[in-house]
Amino acid sequence: MNFEIQKRQLAQLPRDAHDALVVVWSPGADSGQDLIGEWVNMAVKAGDFEHKAGSVLQSYGMAGVKARRVVVVSCGEGKTADHKAAILAAWASLKGAKVQSLGLHWTGDVSPEQMMQGAVALADASYTYTTTLSKPKARALTRVSLSAESVTAAHRHAVDKAAATVAGIETAKEWANRPANHATPSDLATAARAIAKGPQMDCTVLGPKEVSKLGMGSFLAVAKGSAEPLRFIVMHYKGGKTQDAPVVLVGKGITFDTGGISMKPAAEMDEMKFDMSGAASVLGVFKSLSILRPQVNVVGLIPATENMPDGTAVKPGDVVTSMSGQTIEILNTDAEGRLVLCDALTYAERFKPRAVIDIATLTGACVIALGGVRSGLFASDDQLATDLQQAGEASGDLCWRMPLDDDYAEGLKTKFADVANVAGRAGGSITAAKFLQRFAKKYPWAHLDIAGTAWKSGAAKGATGRPVSLLLEYVTGLTVAPAAKKVATSRRRAA
Repeated sequence: MNFEIQKRQLAQLPRDAHDALVVVWSPGADSGQDLIGEWVNMAVKAGDFEHKAGSVLQSYGMAGVKARRVVVVSCGEGKTADHKAAILAAWASLKGAKVQSLGLHWTGDVSPEQMMQGAVALADASYTYTTTLSKPKARALTRVSLSAESVTAAHRHAVDKAAATVAGIETAKEWANRPANHATPSDLATAARAIAKGPQMDCTVLGPKEVSKLGMGSFLAVAKGSAEPLRFIVMHYKGGKTQDAPVVLVGKGITFDTGGISMKPAAEMDEMKFDMSGAASVLGVFKSLSILRPQVNVVGLIPATENMPDGTAVKPGDVVTSMSGQTIEILNTDAEGRLVLCDALTYAERFKPRAVIDIATLTGACVIALGGVRSGLFASDDQLATDLQQAGEASGDLCWRMPLDDDYAEGLKTKFADVANVAGRAGGSITAAKFLQRFAKKYPWAHLDIAGTAWKSGAAKGATGRPVSLLLEYVTGLTVAPAAKKVATSRRRAA
């Protein structure tokens, strides 16, 4: 999607040629005597337009306005969440219309963060998946011209960042939405290599032999039952100084999860194609980094495999040895995500990282605890937890810190290995995090359980692209990013 930004007054908007014009009406906006302002005042006096977030006023073929459709939407009290709700309501009112070019204007004051979140929300709402359709329709909305009465350098940077964020989110959505036979571990490796072709980036892909030599017995155990060979993907973004310690992002890459021998119920099992959403989010972040080029070093680790119930598959009760040397009794083969992540967390030690964050659709228990609003955040380091939570608030990609008391690890004790891979049902998301924490003691570590936020079910079934926004906000916040390079997804135009 192409974004551009310009400084415009409300009175100038009627001359802009767009398929549709959306005006976000701020509290206390001075409408003056211009065409659109008078129209809004008339609607307010008649009681047809309220200053309540999401209240919509629309017209088709308004005399004196070049845009075919005009939508004015209130942002209520002007909070960032209100701006996002307003834009989503405006786009919903245009559903079904042929809109390729859209003008998006804010009256009154709008912060760079509000403008960025608005642009990202619009791109999210207008996204469509087409890869495996026999007759895919082209994306309707391709060009968005953002404007406001006051535009600063910060607004322009926010629009550049929005374009990069959208590219990352849509990369994550694309790979998470693909059916498992179109998103195998080898396919993910190919995608990673393509993303890493840009400057300051590289990618290495390890297969079963290399993973076996590393001693990743836990990862190998999960992959045993699948005909698709595993891939361990190592991505590097080198935007900082050589001596700067990197942030390591570890994405769970279970490209399809049957549960293995501990087979899942058939109902909605198709949604287990989304079990590699953590891996998809790492691909998305690296896509965004290739555009924004911040001055920071980032490593991406993706242990990718299917979890299948072949005759060679790992069995409940089997004991395997992880890369760390710790032995694991696998009581439930459907708790496989933590088994591939633990070896990747050990591998992360070699980078002497400033922080390691793993991202995984790990537990149904987290869905019960937090629903689809916030991702679960677990962290061994208070500052890392604070930084991630603040990044979530700033980006609108929310998370919530959960406890890591040592008492929760009691259920992971077993007579037959150093640790079991599951405890009881109580506190399931926490005991899963406690399992991972055993393998992440040599660096500041955080775990994001995105089982409730990575995709939606029902009529709106599809990947959300979360938590790309949160991770990108965190990573770029670690350093002052240089001006984004000019790319096709973001263009500037003088007022």
